[in-house]
Amino acid sequence: MIDHFLFSFYYSLLLFSFLIIFKSMNVYQTEFKASCNKVINQLKEELKSIRTGRANPAMVENLIVEAYGGQSKLKLLEMATIMNEAPLILAITPFDPSTVTEIEKAILKSPLDLSPRPQGNKLLITIPPLSEEQREKMVKIINQAIETHRHSVRNYRDETRKKIKYDFEAKTITEDDKFRMEKDIDTLTQKIMEEIQVIKEKKDAEIREV
Repeated sequence: MIDHFLFSFYYSLLLFSFLIIFKSMNVYQTEFKASCNKVINQLKEELKSIRTGRANPAMVENLIVEAYGGQSKLKLLEMATIMNEAPLILAITPFDPSTVTEIEKAILKSPLDLSPRPQGNKLLITIPPLSEEQREKMVKIINQAIETHRHSVRNYRDETRKKIKYDFEAKTITEDDKFRMEKDIDTLTQKIMEEIQVIKEKKDAEIREV
């Protein structure tokens, strides 16, 4: 009777410990993946605004427009439809025609080096081909953005490894668990870095496309 009780007790304790370890592993991986996915999405959004030699609504949709005499600051995509009228031409049609001039000013003030021209109640932007100097400048901007987001991923990895180390030192996980969890995080980190590299190469190709 006592042996059966002890067996049940130790079995329950072992099962409880296993569940705690499994939960920690799952939570850390889930948190790390969520943080890295956020980094990837931010990177993609940031690269959208970098000019290439093609017309792309994403180039201008996040420009801030001081509308209605500066009373409101809105993103361009909140104020107008932005469409490709031709492979190298963007058409911007404000929801409120009275804001055409303010939208034009915002585009001219941006670092995109674009020259919109009014046509009735809309603006047309012809995207000129990038010069070699401009291409090199854009590539440098891309590289800076890529490195910033790689650094963010490495920071999240290091933070996760610190949490794992803390659990090990608190004796809530074994050394084998610690090794396995660290290996899983390193594997995920490598996959994220590879995804970032693919994004970089794709954007580089767009910039260098003549």
